[in-house]
Amino acid sequence: MTQPQPRPKSQPASPEDLALVADQLGREPRGVIGIAYRTPDGVPAVVTTAPKLADGTPFPTLYYLTDPRLTAEASRLEVAGVMKVMTARLADDLELAADYQKAHEYFLAARNSVHDLGTTFSGGGMPDRVKCLHVLIAYALAEGAGHFRLGDEAVALAADHGGLRGTAVPNDWPTIDDLGIDLAQFDFTHAEGGAR
Repeated sequence: MTQPQPRPKSQPASPEDLALVADQLGREPRGVIGIAYRTPDGVPAVVTTAPKLADGTPFPTLYYLTDPRLTAEASRLEVAGVMKVMTARLADDLELAADYQKAHEYFLAARNSVHDLGTTFSGGGMPDRVKCLHVLIAYALAEGAGHFRLGDEAVALAADHGGLRGTAVPNDWPTIDDLGIDLAQFDFTHAEGGAR
């Protein structure tokens, strides 16, 4: 029995959704093919984008984070060194690395179901490193909790450090305590807004 081909998670985007996304981004969104995730307070927060834009430009980021609350917290987490810690863990934890590789392969298959760019580049540094928490958070929120460990962790950090649980992140998303994350391993000294 063959497995069904992964498809991107998405709902149609209404004109109102696109206007909200444009307001979030401060520009007209490009290549939006749907809304992949809405926050608990109803706001579009992740869009599914076409792998190739109308002008032919490749756009490999299938899921794009748009909610300013989430993008700001992703940036704070990046400054605090979360990506460096996650990347180091990939080198030391074979199970985590295998999970990340599987998430990378799924991402490629889902994107290729829309348009095959003929590349094995997915986004966010996958599968070897963590290069962009915006991509990890968008991907995890679009696919849901439990899809891949580092995505779960990135969203939990945004929810719990950033105080976004219940507004931008579902209340039932695993917490940093559920996932065994110690905030003390990160340096929030230079992260705008600091620890909350």
